[in-house]
Amino acid sequence: MYDTVIVGSGPAGLTAGIYAKRAGLEALIIENTPVGGGQIATTDRVDNYPGLLGINGMELGMKFREHAEKLGCEFKDGQVVSVDDRVSSKIVKLESGEEIETKTVILALGADHSKLGVPGEDELRGKGVSYCATCDGAFFRGKEVAVIGGGDVALGDAIYLSKFVKKVYLIHRRDQFRGAKSLADEAASKENVTFLYDTVVTNINGSENVTGVETLNKKTGEKGTLAVNGVFIAVGTTPNANGISGLPETDEKGYIKAGEDCATSIPGVFVAGDLRTKKLRQVITAAADGANAITSVQDFLKI
Repeated sequence: MYDTVIVGSGPAGLTAGIYAKRAGLEALIIENTPVGGGQIATTDRVDNYPGLLGINGMELGMKFREHAEKLGCEFKDGQVVSVDDRVSSKIVKLESGEEIETKTVILALGADHSKLGVPGEDELRGKGVSYCATCDGAFFRGKEVAVIGGGDVALGDAIYLSKFVKKVYLIHRRDQFRGAKSLADEAASKENVTFLYDTVVTNINGSENVTGVETLNKKTGEKGTLAVNGVFIAVGTTPNANGISGLPETDEKGYIKAGEDCATSIPGVFVAGDLRTKKLRQVITAAADGANAITSVQDFLKI
């Protein structure tokens, strides 16, 4: 029986694995992708992880994995379909039918940015299409960009980007923002921020890099093209736990409820990284969760 089974091999899961081995725990990391690394593996350049300025996201993810491997972490490929709480132990069942017994479970499945689903989005991700203004905004200094969304994140992104880009087009499909009025007022006060209400993006243009977006006004039917170098998509995130039964309590969006100790509503089941209810979802906070989760595991096991 394992001391802990870690479901997910992004920064949170890999950090949990590192801390587990340092604590002398028998740990297994289950990953459903051949490489792992989580969302960070799709990022071209990371400028906000301390000490590794400008590192490629895939390279950073591999450094996490290499560290875990060198400490002796055990890995298994598989898709988890259920977590069964049997009080004295937990059973993690895979799609293959295999059942793994463990004393504790750490859910580190992460979350993914919700997509627009328009042509050019996937092809130009990391080449002008971004889902994180604070991660990638500095690359567009002095350029024109579009932010798509109408909530607090989109408004905050527009305000943040306005400090150093030439122009921000804030594109929202409704006639008013869903975000806080204070944020909307602050964004409106910026001379280089233009609101486009009742408007959707129908295509992201470019080959090697983003060159513009095609738009459609839903009320008038008017079509247009904006010449921008960057597109920041802020239409929410989606937790990666769908299809798994036996999960702990979640919020209305599907994120698993837990505080900084990563303890969930099920004793012995913990959550780390972007899947946890939290304000900031970045590599550094995911790694911190991985460390905190193992500390909680040790407390639970009375080690």
